[in-house]
Parts: sequence; structure tokens; C-alpha cells
Amino acid sequence: MMRATDQQSGQPLAEISRRALALRDDVIAHWMALARREVRGASHLPAPILADTLPAFYDSIARTLAPGCPRLLATEGNNAAEQHGGERARMTHYGPEQVIHEYQLFRDAIYEVTGAAGLSFDLYQRAHIEAAIDIAQRRAIGEFSTIHEELRRKLAATLSHDMLSPLATIVSGAELIGLATDVTAARRTSRKILENGQRLGHMIAQLLDALTVAGMDRLPLDPAPFDIRLLVRAVCEEFSAQHVRIEIEGGSVHGWWDFVQLQRALENLVRNAAKYGDGDAVTIRSAETHGRLLLSVHNTGNPIATDRFEHIFAYLHRENVLPVAGYGIGLPFVKSVAEGHGGSIVVDSSGPAGTTFLIDIPLDCRLAAGGRDPGD
Repeated sequence: MMRATDQQSGQPLAEISRRALALRDDVIAHWMALARREVRGASHLPAPILADTLPAFYDSIARTLAPGCPRLLATEGNNAAEQHGGERARMTHYGPEQVIHEYQLFRDAIYEVTGAAGLSFDLYQRAHIEAAIDIAQRRAIGEFSTIHEELRRKLAATLSHDMLSPLATIVSGAELIGLATDVTAARRTSRKILENGQRLGHMIAQLLDALTVAGMDRLPLDPAPFDIRLLVRAVCEEFSAQHVRIEIEGGSVHGWWDFVQLQRALENLVRNAAKYGDGDAVTIRSAETHGRLLLSVHNTGNPIATDRFEHIFAYLHRENVLPVAGYGIGLPFVKSVAEGHGGSIVVDSSGPAGTTFLIDIPLDCRLAAGGRDPGD
């Protein structure tokens, strides 16, 4: 990580820096071996994710070992430590103690590898290394904590938002029972109220986990085999009680997915389609192609401008250009569900054709969920 000011100094690298840089790969390899053995949760991380920004940080340390370097410390003028902490928050199940442990082992790896190679540091250089690692550790932990808090806040907000759907069904069902004259219909509605009450209870439990359990920054997948048509019909029943007209196209598609998460994602898409459409029917389509599920929701009405496609998936972004405010939480959740299943969410919108959101995911999401290879 050489900055322009380093290159423009006109001074060749000091001998200590050249020798330290030559040992970079050995230091990182030794550090990775230590981390896999001693840091909880590191043993199964792929090498690129485990290494992260530490090779660049080591380069910065090596280049600033000699007096007279334009930078006093390796942490000056770069955000390698913050990026390391941020990626650990997003890409691993680490807690703060694991991040701290990594930096402690990084210090050990530097001294052990350089010492074995006959490279010794004077008091100034050791103080330089210690200070750089201490500062990087504090910055990484700060960013790690910030990212975790943001992720937990988003998850809590998303769960609270999605509670509106079963709550609306419960309220509508209670009203129907109050008007019912047929015992059979009343019992059918009662069962629907019970089912949605149980869903609401499950969401509240997840919300409490998100707010209280350390490291709960995303909902884990719970894959199970089912026919996507069953999920589509369940969603249609929910919205029929809310007087949303839905048309279903496509047949059965069998696969391994998380029923609860996919149901909530589809509910969000249908809710948005009804809110932003022109009052015509919402269409849900399901199809299978090349080992993937294509699950889409379509509505007619005002299109979404192409330059807004990325923005609508941003957390709490709202499309105020449309008659009805919204989008803020639902679409980011749909995106996270699609990506969590190993796929993606695609939007296609134009005036004549209407707007379609397409969930494109593998038929078997167990690999994305961290399970064994289905082919084993």
C-alpha cells in the first residue's frame, strides 16, 4: 500500500524495509496458520476472506520502519484497518474478541517469521510496529461495532415492517368472524388467525434475537424441500383477505429453500406491486430453468426510472417521485433473501410493459446456507 507521497520522496527503500517486504508472504502464511488454529471461526474461512487487508497493512508497516519515511505510522493516510473490521462484520460470524485475537497473532507472526529469518528490529522499529498494530486494532473494532449495530438495526426494522402482513390478516379475520353467519366459514377464518398469530410470534422471537443476541446480524437459512406453488398460494390467500387481486401463472417447481424467508420476500413484492400499481391485478409467475427458480411479481402502472434501480434496494430509500411513499425496508430485505439463497433480484420496468421484480435463485440453496454439497 504505497502512497503517492512515498513514491515522490525520491528516496530508495531502506534496507530494513526491503528485507521486511521480502518476508511478507511468509508472515501472512504463518499468520493464517495461527489464525486457523487459534481464532474461533477462522478455520473454515476461504484464504482470500481470511487474509483480507492484512497483506496491505503489512506492506505499510514494512515501508514505514525506517526514520524519514513520509508517513510516521503505517495507519496514517489509509483505511485498511477499518476495511478489515467492516469485512469481518459482514463476512464472518466473529465477535470483537476474534478481531482482537487476529491482531495479536499478527504481531506474533511478524516477530516469529522475521526473527527466524535473522531480521531484528531496534527499539524504534518495535515501538513503530506495536503502535501501528494497536491503532489498527482500535480502528478495526470501531468499524466492526458500527457495522454490526447497523446490521442489527436494519434486521430489527425489517422484521418490524414485515409484522404488518400477518397483523393485517389477523385484523381482517377478526372482522370477518364478527360478521360470519356460517360456522364453517368462521372456523376457517379462525384457523387463519391462529396461523398468522403463530407467524407473528415467530417474528417477535427473531426480533428479540436480533436485538439481544451477539452476532445476530442476519437471519440464518433453514432450507426444506417444498413446491413453490404452495408458497405462492399461501401468499395469495393472505392478500385476498386484504382485497388484493392476484393472478397466478406457472406450475409446480420443487426445490430446497427457506419457506419463511421466501414467503416474506414474496409478500413484500406483492405489497409493493399493489401499492405502486394502477389498481389492476398483480401477477405472480413461477418457472424453472437450468436448475434455477424464477419467481416474479408483476404490476402495471407508472414505471421506475432506470437510474433509480440501484437506489430502490438501498435501506430506507423512498421513491418520493411516485404517488405513494414506500419501498424503504421491503426491497432491501427481498434482495438479502435472494442473495442469501445464492441468487439475485432483478427489476424490469417500462411504461408499456409495467414493472416486474424477479427472484432468480438456485433450486437447491443448501450450499448457500452452508450445508454439505447436495451431490455428496
